[in-house]
Amino acid sequence: MKSSNIGGQAVLEGIMMRHKDEYAVAVRKPDGEIIVQKEQYHSVIKWKNLTRIPFVRGVFNFVDSMVLGIKTLTYSASFYEEEEEALTEKEAEKREKQESIIMAGTVAFSVLMAVAIFMVLPYVLSSFLKPFIESYRMRTIIEGFVRIGIFILYVLLISRMKDIQRTFMYHGAEHKCINCIEHGLELNVENVRISSREHKRCGTSFLFIVMFISIVFIMVFSIPLFMVIHVNTSFWRIVLRLLLLPLIAGVSYEFIRLAGTSESRIVSILSRPGMMLQHL
Repeated sequence: MKSSNIGGQAVLEGIMMRHKDEYAVAVRKPDGEIIVQKEQYHSVIKWKNLTRIPFVRGVFNFVDSMVLGIKTLTYSASFYEEEEEALTEKEAEKREKQESIIMAGTVAFSVLMAVAIFMVLPYVLSSFLKPFIESYRMRTIIEGFVRIGIFILYVLLISRMKDIQRTFMYHGAEHKCINCIEHGLELNVENVRISSREHKRCGTSFLFIVMFISIVFIMVFSIPLFMVIHVNTSFWRIVLRLLLLPLIAGVSYEFIRLAGTSESRIVSILSRPGMMLQHL
């Protein structure tokens, strides 16, 4: 299987697909009509080389994907808002600026919440075990599994919401389309239906890999570092986790890229937990 380098995501009643600097969004309107918008994507990362350097590009591509994801999600939601009065050119320009500020704030808030819930909270919870488990390494392993557990619980809870269930269905359709292309089949309804709804390059798998790799990296880097700087407090341990995030994300991104093209049995085994998670 050859990677198509096509990425995408589900939006409200539709799908966004991206290839290099072009993207398209298809949205089913309330009356059943499907609107397709094709655009050039202008990256928020001004230095293109940052999105090409191995182990560095992962963080910047992730930010880029989040910005485009929120932008297209907002676009799809606009079809389900109450009709607004026609705006003048000045009012439209002002609204566009306001939406850009809101989008930047949403991305920043999303990142902060993700760090707080999936990085800081598991550490705090595992630290309560200190009176019972003296080994820092063992507590780090437990922390990692708590992190994964919180993530699985989060996916399970949101999947109970009717609107999210519908969005997940579009997410599966996106996977089917990409799998159809990458297996050399003609892109039509019949071939898409028989294609898998799992995909190794899925963002869900990426997040799972981030959490798994974080266990290893925190164990490997924390003890030698604290021996050098002689600091052994909760504050500095949380700081270490935050400092390691770009490195963890970078390595995870490279693994996901490799998984998308590799037929290696080892890579397939390592990809399996993330792909199983997609079934939720």
